[in-house]
Amino acid sequence: MAVGYKPYQTKASELKPEWHVIDAQDRTLGRLSTEIAMLLMGKHKPIYVPNLNTGDYVIVVNAEKIRVTGNKLAQKMYYRHSGYHGGLKERTLQQMLDKTPTRVIRQSVKGMLPKNSMGRHMLARMKAYAGPDHPHEAQVKGNAAQTSEDA
Repeated sequence: MAVGYKPYQTKASELKPEWHVIDAQDRTLGRLSTEIAMLLMGKHKPIYVPNLNTGDYVIVVNAEKIRVTGNKLAQKMYYRHSGYHGGLKERTLQQMLDKTPTRVIRQSVKGMLPKNSMGRHMLARMKAYAGPDHPHEAQVKGNAAQTSEDA
């Protein structure tokens, strides 16, 4: 090893997060969630470092139309607790998809991210919507303009 050699270290000023739109229609929940988690963490980039949020923004549309295999719609349970005695609430996956479909994807991705403050910042960069429309059209188009200028 050469004397004075210092490996490259990514700096916060060099980070330029991109915007990705992912259509969840007819996609399997787990496979979709791993793809989203990788984009949020930034592991798809050569500048990835674990101590910086190198990830991108992810917009998930059609969250209500995800697919699951087997009998998960009836058997998979989601639990919440109000903090009071006897305050445990439980819902099946089908009930969750009917009431709050974005929470299903959010919880699935949350389980795949780091369990620390960095993971919470990464999860904040994910925007999920039940239908095909989202209010982030300007950011996505601005991102496309940036990448075409860079090329």
